[in-house]
Parts: sequence; C-alpha cells; structure tokens
Amino acid sequence: MKWTDDRGGNVDDRRGSGGSGGMIVGGGLGTLIIAAIVFFLGGDPSGILNSGSVQSSGNGQKRELTAEENKIGEMVDMMSGWNVITWDQIFKENGMTYTKPGIVLFEDTTQSGCGTAQSAMGPFYCPADQKIYMDMSFFNELQQRFGAKVTEFTVAYVLAHEEGHHIQTLLGTTQKVDELRRSGRYSEADMNRVSIATELQADFYAGVWAKRTNDTKGILEPGDIESAIDAAQAVGDDNIQKRSQGYVNQESFTHGSSAQRKEWFMKGYNTGDIKQGDTFNQLLK
Repeated sequence: MKWTDDRGGNVDDRRGSGGSGGMIVGGGLGTLIIAAIVFFLGGDPSGILNSGSVQSSGNGQKRELTAEENKIGEMVDMMSGWNVITWDQIFKENGMTYTKPGIVLFEDTTQSGCGTAQSAMGPFYCPADQKIYMDMSFFNELQQRFGAKVTEFTVAYVLAHEEGHHIQTLLGTTQKVDELRRSGRYSEADMNRVSIATELQADFYAGVWAKRTNDTKGILEPGDIESAIDAAQAVGDDNIQKRSQGYVNQESFTHGSSAQRKEWFMKGYNTGDIKQGDTFNQLLK
C-alpha cells in the first residue's frame, strides 16, 4: 500500500490516556454469543454495550505513545483522509452532501455514544455519535485467532467497512433497519437476514471505496486487494463459528459467510458504483 500526504484530521487518539479499564458484566449473554459479537466487524453494538454494568479493573495511568504507535495513528489519519476525499466525491456525483465520521483510537476501554467500548469488541461504528471506534489490538486477534494475514491494507479495509456503516447512516439505511428491529413484527431469523444484508452492503461500500480511491490516488500495490479479501473471509460467520465452536449454524448467521463477504466486497471493487449495492433486495427476496 502506497502512502500519501492526505490526512482526514478527524482522528481522536485516546491511546495512552489511561482509560477506565472497565469491563462489561451482567449482560447475561452466553460465552459463544459473546465470542461471536467480539470478533464480528461492524454493526451497532449499543445493545451489548448497554446491557450490563461497568466494573473498573484498570489503574488509569497515562503513558507516552511509542514511535510505532504514533506511526499507526498517522496511517489511520491518512486512510481517513482517503475515505473523506472519495466519499465526498461520490456524494457530490449523486447530488448529496457527505459529512465525515469521527475516528477514535483507544486501548482497553473508552466511552462512546453507544456506551462503554471495550477492545474485545473489535472495531465498530456507533450511529449515536457517528464515530468509528478502533483498538488496534484487534488486528493481532484477526491474525492469530482467525487466520487472516494482516497488512496495512487490512487496516484500510476494516476502516472502510466501518465507514460503510457511516454511509448507511447518512443515507438513512441504519435508521430504517433500527425501525424494523424496534417494531417487534419480525422474527429473530428475519432480523438476522436483515443484519446480513446490512453487513454485506458495508463490505460492498468498502470495495467501492477501494476502487475509487485507487483510481484517483494509486494507493494499491500487489497483494493489497487479496489481503482485504482475506480479512473479509476471516470474519465470515462460518469461519468464526468453526473456530469458536467447531461447527456452523447458518440460521444464526448475522454478518454473512466468508464467500458472501468476498463476493460483495469484490462487486463493489469491480463496479465502483454505489448504486449497485442493494444487498437488501438481493438477499431478502
């Protein structure tokens, strides 16, 4: 992945600030369910974040960031800049106005508009405050526990996926899905299918971003798209279930299979057209 001088200017780096060290307890969720939530990318975690109490376990001491950590922060800011430039252009082409999300880098725990965020939850987007929360230790888990080969562009893909959820909020998709969930008219199986469509659309948007950004910035190098696909497949429902519980239960899928995640990312990358990503009509027929 080639670096550029672009910066988003919207990164709130809270690493080293001495977080609360808290942990969510009392949620009443089974271990396997928690394991699934922990390592899924995307979605609104507020139901999990607010389901239990916060128990402090850290000392809250501050520390200086290392040179490597500062470099990572700079990289995320650069990737954010790419997202801002690309999505601003796409929105203008479609007669709309884009507003960039905030990006919060943290370690252990921090506060979000959706409640207390934990590093164990992995990266997520919070619609309530329109911010993306990332603890970079997630990428160690992605490689060590789920078999993905992590590169710089892996980070770019994950950020682009979460940006995809922000795009859904700007377009009103997030709000419509939330209305369906709150209506109580749909079964758990129905809402799981809606969730899959939501997540695969975020993968599609990540592919659109990769295509359009490379067209204007020339950021891609050999192996970059493959590393994004590798990460997308690693967090497919089937791969996570195989590794966490030893078997696959398709009825409990909420984010899509490894094959589906690859398919929709590549559809976004191959078309570069935001209008080709109606996963809801494709998957909910």
